[in-house]
Amino acid sequence: MTEMVYGAVPTRAGEPVLPKWWRTVDKWSLSCILILFGIGILLGLAASPPLAERNGFAPFHYVQRQAVFGGLALGVMIFVSMMGPIVVRRLAVLGFAAAFVALALLPFFGTDFGKGAVRWYSLGFASVQPSEFLKPTFVIVTAWFLAASQDLGGPPGKTLSFAITTSIVLMLALQPDFGQACLVLFGWGVMYFVAGAPMLLLMIIAGMVVLGGTVAYQNSEHFARRIDGFLSPDVDPTTQLGYATNAIREGGFFGVGVGEGQVKWSLPDAHTDFIIAVAAEEYGLVLVLIIIALYATIVVRSLLRLMRERDPFIRLAGTGLACMFGVQAMINMGVAVRLLPAKGMTLPFVSYGGSSLIAGGIAVGMLLAFTRSRPQGEIGDILRGRMR
Repeated sequence: MTEMVYGAVPTRAGEPVLPKWWRTVDKWSLSCILILFGIGILLGLAASPPLAERNGFAPFHYVQRQAVFGGLALGVMIFVSMMGPIVVRRLAVLGFAAAFVALALLPFFGTDFGKGAVRWYSLGFASVQPSEFLKPTFVIVTAWFLAASQDLGGPPGKTLSFAITTSIVLMLALQPDFGQACLVLFGWGVMYFVAGAPMLLLMIIAGMVVLGGTVAYQNSEHFARRIDGFLSPDVDPTTQLGYATNAIREGGFFGVGVGEGQVKWSLPDAHTDFIIAVAAEEYGLVLVLIIIALYATIVVRSLLRLMRERDPFIRLAGTGLACMFGVQAMINMGVAVRLLPAKGMTLPFVSYGGSSLIAGGIAVGMLLAFTRSRPQGEIGDILRGRMR
């Protein structure tokens, strides 16, 4: 009777972990992630051989590395998604501490690989970008503080979360990495809004962001150059944005054909930041719409399942992870079509990159763990009870 009334998933004594995970996980979101990874490998076969040729590697060197990193990411994703919310939170706290320290030490031990922004640690055989691993753990920690602040006699979680967010945003802006800084600030803002932040305070924070952007424009040549390029009515055809814009235009509705695209020979970041331009040129608007639909499905389904969640920590953390995941994809594709200023941000599970793939696997694994069906009533039952 309880299951009929609440739509709950009953617990089964002694049920093995894997069958229980398969029964409770959101299979639609999981399927969309696997399809996105498959599309990433397909696009990598088209986009990465020119880069491998320029660097003296075998034609599919980067595709093979993406398959390895992607396999690790999917394995980590499934492993994390099998954990309970409390275990995820405990591990996230440890991961956040490590990533925070790594981010703080970047100016002393990091490298820029000639790109003008110190964002990576070079390990010789690979590189690590701490900000990618910081994002999912940051969401968990700040959601924990925000949820704890709602308890009677709880800690000043909103103030603590704001202090953590501010310190991270400042460290990212100094790299400079304004794209990741904006993404972190957006994730905190969404969780703060869901936690019940007053609109006046959110408007003040938005004003502070605008003020910070103005200061950055006046004092950072890197930031000003990207904003000026975005606002300019003309696009230099020899820049990455120029090549990407032309590729999207040439692709049309059905694309120029598999392997027939030319943008991959001109764009140095065709396999990472501008992978959507390769998709649009060779496969056309059809594949781009499919990719957008996959991301939208993951975000919308996750938010719908979180709306039924009673635990405020799970609700806040899941909302932050889902929104940051969707907005990162939106930023990457928005840059390629000149809807947004240029930012060095990958397309989750599609772009090449070890740190971004594995960190994305951790983030989505946490999201799948939070959106698993649990033996509980709907949150509406609580609200109806209060109204009686």
